[in-house]
Amino acid sequence: MKMEITEKKENKILKRTEVRFTIDHKGESTPSKGAVLEEIAKKMNAKKDQIVLNNIDSVYGNGVSTGYAKVYLSKEDAQEIEPEYILKRNGIQKPEYKAPEAEE
Repeated sequence: MKMEITEKKENKILKRTEVRFTIDHKGESTPSKGAVLEEIAKKMNAKKDQIVLNNIDSVYGNGVSTGYAKVYLSKEDAQEIEPEYILKRNGIQKPEYKAPEAEE
């Protein structure tokens, strides 16, 4: 698998970098989300829990896939902006809310 980042766009308001990428995987299957996250983390110098992978699109028999991901400055920034189901899909959890205990 060979990945090339084709477009980077800084989004300072949402504290993230939006990335479009192309993966050359001729002769192999479409790479897993985990493999793609690791590769993006290496190229962007980030941790996997700072990356939200939106999509990977591949054409049957082509051996080339394209995709879109968002790399946040921190895990907390991602948790603040992304919906819970997207965070779960990407292996990032929202912090658990604990209700204050009632005093007797």
